[in-house]
Amino acid sequence: MGAEPGIETAGPRKAATTIRAVFLDVDGTYADYGVVPEGHVRAVQAARKAGHRVFLCTGRPVSMLPRAIRGAGFDGLVASAGAYVEVAGEVLVDRRFSAALAARTVAALDAHNAVYVLEAQESLHVPPAAEERLRAIIEEHFSKAPDGREVGASAILGSLVRVPDLAKVPFSKVSVFDSAAPMRQLVEEIGEGIAVVENSIADEGRHAGELFQRGISKADGVAAAIAHLGIPREDSIAVGDGENDLEMLAFAGIGVAIEGSSPELLALADHTAAPPHREGLVAAFEELGLI
Repeated sequence: MGAEPGIETAGPRKAATTIRAVFLDVDGTYADYGVVPEGHVRAVQAARKAGHRVFLCTGRPVSMLPRAIRGAGFDGLVASAGAYVEVAGEVLVDRRFSAALAARTVAALDAHNAVYVLEAQESLHVPPAAEERLRAIIEEHFSKAPDGREVGASAILGSLVRVPDLAKVPFSKVSVFDSAAPMRQLVEEIGEGIAVVENSIADEGRHAGELFQRGISKADGVAAAIAHLGIPREDSIAVGDGENDLEMLAFAGIGVAIEGSSPELLALADHTAAPPHREGLVAAFEELGLI
């Protein structure tokens, strides 16, 4: 899948002494409730103009990355928590659930009346009976945005496609927004090949999280991208705030954690940055000599 037209352009690059590859988590790092601060857009554009390579590195699939998030221009992206990697429009990695794992996953979720989204790079898929509940959960979550902007379900479900048999959808990851069973129980029932990380909606009192293929992480995506570009690992920078950023920060030459991240992530980090509503990447990019 190629990039959206125009988003890869940063203008003429200035030669940098050392070319860095920078990988930015989206939610809680680059964007806040789907809104990207203007300072972050300018920082990304300035870093790319200086010759550095800047990537989004997110748990979201491509189908959940609208132009509002990608519009600053990037050299590529790591999506679906490492299951998909794209550099300058060239797809390097696109790993989907096997048919057997997909069938077991959908069966377990449906057995517990779960509200979930099957995430493919080209589209999103939701059980028809759960779509109304899903939209209500997402609207409730986005209503907590500090600036009160109405982004809501449309920001998440713009690529929704309805299909008769979800078990046959070739998806890369699953976001669970509500389940009658705890996430760890779902993992046990699905069995071999699945892993889980709880997400921010879990903090709102629901059994929720992201189900992904065991053995894949954002670090794998970072490794594939820098290998393709010939950039040494020590010249990579990873910035994140969540549990699915642990491997990425541990792998990168320099790790940056957003203030308020978990103790485990902060312990791995070489630097910290303020959250998006304070445009923390601006100061972080300056401190790291990217702009």
